[in-house]
Formats: sequence, structure tokens, C-alpha cells
Amino acid sequence: MSLSKLALAVIVLSGITFVISCKDNGSGGSSVGFKFPEQGQSFGLGEEVKIALDVPSGKSVTAASYTLDGKPVGSKNNGEAISVSTAGLSLGYKLITAVIEEGGKKDTLTINIELKSALKPVQYTYKVVNTFPHDTSAYTQGLEYHGGKFLESTGQEEHSTLRWVEVKSGKVLQQTKLDDQYFGEGSSLVDNKVVMLTWQNRLGLVFDAKSFNQLSTFPYQASMEGWGLCFDGKQLIKSDGTNKIWFLNKDNYKEESSIEVYNNAGPVDRLNELEYIDGKIYANVYTKNVIVVIDPKSGVVEQEIDFSGLLPAGYYKDEIDQANNVLNGIAWDKDGKRLFVTGKKWPKMFEVKISPKK
Repeated sequence: MSLSKLALAVIVLSGITFVISCKDNGSGGSSVGFKFPEQGQSFGLGEEVKIALDVPSGKSVTAASYTLDGKPVGSKNNGEAISVSTAGLSLGYKLITAVIEEGGKKDTLTINIELKSALKPVQYTYKVVNTFPHDTSAYTQGLEYHGGKFLESTGQEEHSTLRWVEVKSGKVLQQTKLDDQYFGEGSSLVDNKVVMLTWQNRLGLVFDAKSFNQLSTFPYQASMEGWGLCFDGKQLIKSDGTNKIWFLNKDNYKEESSIEVYNNAGPVDRLNELEYIDGKIYANVYTKNVIVVIDPKSGVVEQEIDFSGLLPAGYYKDEIDQANNVLNGIAWDKDGKRLFVTGKKWPKMFEVKISPKK
């Protein structure tokens, strides 16, 4: 993602339905509504949500059944309140639906709540173990470690590439250049193929991992842009520049589910390059010297790793270069338990060890 073009990107928040009630029962509507919760009310993940109907005097609800994001959570033979646990759910906006019977007729009421993280992320820092050369022309968008080599994808129109890179020397061993109209983004190795995203073309590219011959393309669905990509062994994991993480089928690249990412302060936007490490999603936060560690089931940010000072202060003299050439790139050597990080057009690749701040 390019900061100079960020203002052109339109981020569409999908899947959030702000409808308080649907009252079309053929008799002029029902006056029954929700007493609790309030529209858009926020709850910490794990809290119980009290759901109660506001039944005006003279009205009578004979049955009510409730769902949360389409899953049944309780029923009553009247308008009495129920309590719903949010433990084990993912974060973000959730739709509560009540199907009620009143005077022999059915009606449907809906309302939204927001689940936020109540967990304050543990703060981590780093220690540099080794440094290796990095191509300063590489506007790094995706980075992975496989078989002693880096798989790196780079961005910017007319300069986007996919490449295999030697670790110790930083030498490009093999590469292919994308067509000039594509702004390359994240990439990931899946079996014998490399899946690569483009930024605003709403198109993914599939390459043979050995020859880099392009095999096919695939369209995005609900996600509007392509930013970061990684693979957990079962699904591809994709970021789109918002606080959403998408899970894609590894064979047909369809978006099958998503989570929203929050820390204790609220949504964490601009999630960029991704890596899957020991059951967690590591994500660069675009334009910040921070990598967040995310629970892939809930979207909770469990750790924040501060990489301030990794690139020497004043390395980039030009303000545009400073703004654009930011921390981006996470690679994990699973066998050697080595973590690598770099940035866009950075001169070094860093092997680091992380530990909690004291």
C-alpha cells in the first residue's frame, strides 16, 4: 500500500446493518421494540448481553425467539428478558434478531451491538540478532521464508515483482515482473503455487512456484482491496487495509469468513503484511513501527511489538520517502524459529528476537 495514494482508497465497511426493527405485519406495524440493549451499544468480549423487549401497556407477547448473527441464543413464551454470553465470539458488530408473536401475528425486530476487546495487549520489544542485505529498490509488500529463501512480493505500478531471494546476500535468485497496471501486494506459498494480491484491481494472481509462470487470476468478493496475505496450512488469510481479516478457501480463493481486529482502545485499522506464527496472526500496522499479534478466532490483539528505532533515525532525508518507506515485511522460519522483519526499500533485513517490555 502506498501512503501517497492512501487518500484515493475508499474503505467500505460492509456487513454492518443498522436496522432497529422490521415492523411489517400487515396491520400497520407493532409498537413492541427492544428495551435492552441500546442500538449500537458496546460490550467487552466475554460480557453477558441482556436482551429485553419493551412491551407497551395493553400489548401481549406470547412467544419470542432470539438469534445472534443468525444463531439461536434463547426463547421465551413471553416478553421476559434473557441473557446471552459473548464468550467465544469474534469481535465487531453483531445482529440480534427477535421473532415475536403478538395477537396471533409474527413480527421481526433487529438491533446491532458492538463487541470490543477488553484485553490490554502485552507490550513487547525486540533485539536484533543478525542483519542481512535487502534490495533498496524493493517496495516490500509480502515476505515469507521457505527452504532457506525469502519469497518476496513488491509493489508500485510498473515496478511490482514476485521474487525468490537469497537470505545471506539479499541477492534476487529469480523474479517475474507484474504487468504495469498492477500494484503488487501480499503473497503466500500454497503447495506448489504462489498466490499474490493486487491493491485496487480487485484481482488476485496465481503463479507456479518454481517457474513463476502465471497460471490464473481470481476476483475479490466482499473485500474491496488487497493488502497482506499469509497461509495457516488450511486457509489463506487476507487483509484489506481496514480492521478486517478475511479467510479464503485455499483452492478456489473464495472468502469464507472474516474477523474484525480490536485492541482495548477500539478497532485496529490499516492491517497490512501478515504472517501466521504458532497459531497467531502477526500483522504490520501500516505507517506505524508496530506489529500486532492477533487471535485468529476472536480478532483480539494480544500483543503489540514496538519496532521503533530498527531503521536508523534520519536514514531517509526526504519527507515523502520517510512517509512511504515504512516497516513492512514479516517472515518466520518455522524450523529454525527465526523471525525476520524489514521495510519498504529498507537497506537491511533484520533477524530479531522479541520479549516483553520491562
